[in-house]
Amino acid sequence: MKSPYTGKDMILKKEKRAVPFRKESFEVVYQYYLCEESKEQFTTTELDELNMGQVWNQYRAAHNIPFPEEIRNIREKYELSASKMSEILGFGANSYRQYEAGEVPSIANARLIQTASNVTGFKQLVDLWNGDAATKEKVYKKITRAEIDKKEFRIEANLLSYFVGDLQPDIFTGFRKPSLERFGEMVAFFAERTQPFKTKMNKLLFYADFLLFKESGQSISGISYQAIQMGPVPMGFHSLFDYLERNNVITIKSVAINEDITGEQFLTHQYKVFNPALFTAKELDVLNRVAKRFEKSSTREIIDTSHLEYAWKENQASKDIISYEYAFDLMYV
Repeated sequence: MKSPYTGKDMILKKEKRAVPFRKESFEVVYQYYLCEESKEQFTTTELDELNMGQVWNQYRAAHNIPFPEEIRNIREKYELSASKMSEILGFGANSYRQYEAGEVPSIANARLIQTASNVTGFKQLVDLWNGDAATKEKVYKKITRAEIDKKEFRIEANLLSYFVGDLQPDIFTGFRKPSLERFGEMVAFFAERTQPFKTKMNKLLFYADFLLFKESGQSISGISYQAIQMGPVPMGFHSLFDYLERNNVITIKSVAINEDITGEQFLTHQYKVFNPALFTAKELDVLNRVAKRFEKSSTREIIDTSHLEYAWKENQASKDIISYEYAFDLMYV
């Protein structure tokens, strides 16, 4: 970005800064452009969104407020329009749609949305709703279908809890609720694009999740990463990969590297087709950029690259879980 005063390129700076929101203060990695001659600071629309997004994410986590994706999923579970959900919950006509788009609900409205996430709770809200009998009957039928589908959601939640613990959106999940389905599709994507060995796969996943956080304030998968000797890895990756292979998402092939070493290469299962519909255009762009950046890198090369990142250097000695805040220090994507 060029300075409006001098016409020269400005430097992108970042610093810890406390930003107020709803009578509270949240410390974020604030980014801005600095004109060295005038010392004036400037931001772009993208930087404003990233800076404030960090504030909103912390506020949501602090008050257990659902994130936009969760809010949309609750509505879609009942196959209702955003305006109908607003009506049932007693919100303004466009409120639910705005919450899905990123506006942060009040704590009171967030509690109503959380109540609606539970099928029994939502039925009670519909009981109190002043809708006509015919329309309410249609909604009750959708609730019945959601009740039947609840078992499937519970199975995935139990599996994730078993693999990675009972994680909620915070700085260690990239402010996204962990999703086994999205993680599996990320693995399928990289298996299809690069056919990596297991260690390289771990680094590709790390770079994709952390790069999206660097640019948007949220991860892709919601999975936490740990710094181990070979670089950053997803928490519970052995169990997660075994599960994906058993469920025909990927095929893990043993390949002789030399007389003494056998590697595990990841391939897409013959009946698996990557599902791009689970991802936004921005997320797909990040996946493609990471795949292109490292497609010709050997496993050893991507390990060495990851060892240059602060995310690994400052956490590997104690094998700590890596805060997504380190995404802002990424140097090699």
